[in-house]
Amino acid sequence: MEKSLHKYCVILAGGRGRRLWPVSRRSVPKQFVDFFGTGRTQLQATYDRMLKLMPTDHIYVCTCQEYFDMTKAQLPDVPVQNIMLEPIHRNTAPSVAWAAMRIHHVDAEANMIVVPSDQMVLNEAEFARSAEIGFSYVSENNVVVVMGVRPTRPEPGYGYIQIGDLSCKPEVYAVKSFTEKPDRQFAQMFMESGEFYWNTGIFQSNAAYLLKCFEHIFPDVLRTLRYDRQTYTYEEEMAFVMENYPRYPNLSLDYAILEQSRNVYVMKCDFGWADLGTWHAIYESFSKTEGDNVTIDSEVVMEDCRNNIIKLQKGKIGVINGLDGYIVAEKDNVLLICKKSDDSSLIRKYVSEMRMKYGDEFV
Repeated sequence: MEKSLHKYCVILAGGRGRRLWPVSRRSVPKQFVDFFGTGRTQLQATYDRMLKLMPTDHIYVCTCQEYFDMTKAQLPDVPVQNIMLEPIHRNTAPSVAWAAMRIHHVDAEANMIVVPSDQMVLNEAEFARSAEIGFSYVSENNVVVVMGVRPTRPEPGYGYIQIGDLSCKPEVYAVKSFTEKPDRQFAQMFMESGEFYWNTGIFQSNAAYLLKCFEHIFPDVLRTLRYDRQTYTYEEEMAFVMENYPRYPNLSLDYAILEQSRNVYVMKCDFGWADLGTWHAIYESFSKTEGDNVTIDSEVVMEDCRNNIIKLQKGKIGVINGLDGYIVAEKDNVLLICKKSDDSSLIRKYVSEMRMKYGDEFV
């Protein structure tokens, strides 16, 4: 197999999307929503981006069992065996460990890129260039490379990676330190120093090395299948996973790799990145209208309004007067109006309260 064919992608699409409630709901979370009225959901946009780098059968999607039908409907060309369904929710690290094992079983020389399904990339040509640099580096070295972007604001909701020494590959540096979600004062210091980059959550590695990293972190869950039964079938793998997956701890990929692994590098990237995981992040990332308001695919008349983010349903018109610094979001049976903040815990609190008081149909 030619080196150019050893590229594989894992799209992370199992999140509940609670931080973008009520537009993102448990039944249809944000990755399955055409949030910006482009005609493509966030999952489909991510798939489209990766399809420019590799064939469809090299793209894998990690999601939950309850989202299989939506995933298959939105990505009909992805083979069923490439849709990896978690039997129980265990955050991103276990799902990527399983995906790495599956991909390595298919191709022992595989090189992987792991991408969240809730991000925006404005310059896709530059993204492809960075990805190719990463693929080249991880194909020749047993390392993990995370894509980093230069901070544009002192954002406390992101992870910050301190740049160390330059590697043998241009634009790729050793990770000197990692700080997850610092307070705003430290985020300001990090941004002004020029030494720190935002963690995009996009990782690259060769599958063999990534599996070794996970074997140092996790208990012996999937190792038995990998080493003792190297000729296992797809059906045998699924049966093993169904029985053993709940033994994994609830651990994020960011923590597992950046804080627990060695040989981690960061690549300086500039492809117009934005995280679309919270109302605050979307507000900060999008261009503002008069009064520094952000209106997302909605019909709104505003007067004397500032610093708001508005997302209404199609067929509805909003008339808003005198609002300053609020989220106004509507979907089906819920209308949310609350103060805009860089702390998404308030939204999660409302989700929990609504579920307890009114039931699952409201979350």
